[in-house]
Amino acid sequence: MKHLFGQRAYVQSAGVKNDMEIDGFSVAVCRELGIELSRHRSRSFEEMQKWGEDLGQFDLIIALSPTSQRQALDLTRGYDVEVEYWPILDPTALGETREAKLAAYRQARDQIHQRLVARFGG
Repeated sequence: MKHLFGQRAYVQSAGVKNDMEIDGFSVAVCRELGIELSRHRSRSFEEMQKWGEDLGQFDLIIALSPTSQRQALDLTRGYDVEVEYWPILDPTALGETREAKLAAYRQARDQIHQRLVARFGG
C-alpha cells in the first residue's frame, strides 16, 4: 500500500499473531518489486492497542484470513470501521522446491497488488 500510495494514507499492518518473523519468501518476492520488508515486524491487533493505536480511528481494515476478519469485527464492534475480507492465497504450505514456493508467494503478492489497485486505483 505504501509502495503504491506513499504518504497519502495512514497504513498499519497487523494480524492475529505477532510471534512470527517476516517470512524470507515474502521478503524475496516483494524485493522483486522494490518493496523492502526485511525490517518489517509482525504485530497483533492487541499489540497495536497497547501502543496506543485505537482501531476505531481507522476507516478500513482489510483482512486476509477468516480468522483476522473475525477478530477485526470483534475488536471494532461499536466503531464506524469498514472491515473487508480479501480471500488471498496462503502460500506458506505450498511448493516442494524453492522455485515452486517463490511462485506461490508471487501469486499471493500479485493477488494483493491487484486487489489494492482495484480498490484504491493505480
